[in-house]
Amino acid sequence: MFIKGVEQMSKTLNKKWISILVIGGIVLVTFLAFIIAGMDRTDENGETAVADNMQKINESKEEGVQESGDRQDRTNNGESGSENNNLNTEQKENKKEPSVEEDIPSLAEAYKDYFPIGAAIEPAYTTGLIAELYKKHVNMLVAENAMKPDAIQPSEGNFRWTNADRLVQFARENGMELRFHTLVWHNQTPDWFFRDKDGKPMVEETDPQKREENKKLLLKRLEDHVRTVVSRYKDDIKSWDVVNEVIEPGDPNGMRNSPWYQITGTEFIEVAFRAAREAGGPDIKLYINDYGTDDPTKRDILYNLVKDLLEKGVPIDGVGHQTHIDIYNPPVERIIESMKKFAELGLDNIITELDMSIYSWNNRSDYGEDIPDYILTLQAKRYKELFDALKENKDIVSAVVFWGISDKYSWLNGFPVRRTNAPLLFDRNFHAKPAFWAVVDPSVLPELNE
Repeated sequence: MFIKGVEQMSKTLNKKWISILVIGGIVLVTFLAFIIAGMDRTDENGETAVADNMQKINESKEEGVQESGDRQDRTNNGESGSENNNLNTEQKENKKEPSVEEDIPSLAEAYKDYFPIGAAIEPAYTTGLIAELYKKHVNMLVAENAMKPDAIQPSEGNFRWTNADRLVQFARENGMELRFHTLVWHNQTPDWFFRDKDGKPMVEETDPQKREENKKLLLKRLEDHVRTVVSRYKDDIKSWDVVNEVIEPGDPNGMRNSPWYQITGTEFIEVAFRAAREAGGPDIKLYINDYGTDDPTKRDILYNLVKDLLEKGVPIDGVGHQTHIDIYNPPVERIIESMKKFAELGLDNIITELDMSIYSWNNRSDYGEDIPDYILTLQAKRYKELFDALKENKDIVSAVVFWGISDKYSWLNGFPVRRTNAPLLFDRNFHAKPAFWAVVDPSVLPELNE
């Protein structure tokens, strides 16, 4: 039909106009292709892959796949509103330049009687203003990307320690605790782990004998990785995320259908924990980490898995609750209930990746740079509610770790779509937000009582 149309047009239009139309069509198609190619890429589980133009602190920062957020379906629960639109307007107008506010309380100091306060960090963040922000407000760090398998062992036997060592040194120099994240994950794991001795994908093997050989090979690679890494850092790092995000209620048996699971079943979890304990000794604490642990279905699958592993003698010390939440959901009560359930097994609980999106999960809009004050007030109220509950239950919570420290560099600026988000306690200029005061000194914000 298109060719016939062109032929018909050629009868009525001169060659000049035909050329213009053709060139215009090519330009349009090229433009559309460029737009589509620039969109965030996602993996099979909906997690963001490395995207162009990620937020950077400086040009030396290495880009990488970011941690997953809570993917439960969310409802709006009343997003619209206009109250408190003047909240801290004057402050926002007067604070344009990035700076570390020295005349405000230290977040970590404010919670010294409850639990350590941590934040995710990249190697590039160990200098400059943002480094000063970390030093003032947190006493625990976790590597956002620098300690994941692809960063440490990109090819078999090729261990790269520079960036991880940099974070260890920064923590040591500033008297901070350091968490390890993560020894095992389905993402950011080099493909070589899952290829057989001939370089073929293990998951495609159908011969039972060869599948068993592949399983043994994969578990040996895993054990070697874990032992090497833990042996290097056991004296500097006491808290370890051993396995990350192994539960997916929609997959068979509620286990994430990753190459790890397809090839080894749950044996990779056992091997990783046992190797970590043997390499690190009894003094390090070993955690299984996941998002959406407040969801009863996912929580119970994880609970049953951990209970079974403990009965087998697998050395699990605690559960890491990522806690990627938003200003509407989930209810704080569900977060606390989940931690209490795992505490019944004698396990520790850590909030490992806390942030609070200003958008509900099903909302793909963008406030832009001018985030409404009522949204910041709602966020502050939610943070206060959460931290009040955590303080009341400090006996079952050993630490609270934010997934970043400044809104400027949050992974949520690129997930699930690119937009301005503001999920943390400090804004893009490193200044304290209403959410900060809500958890440190609510009396500063009379709006919270309205």
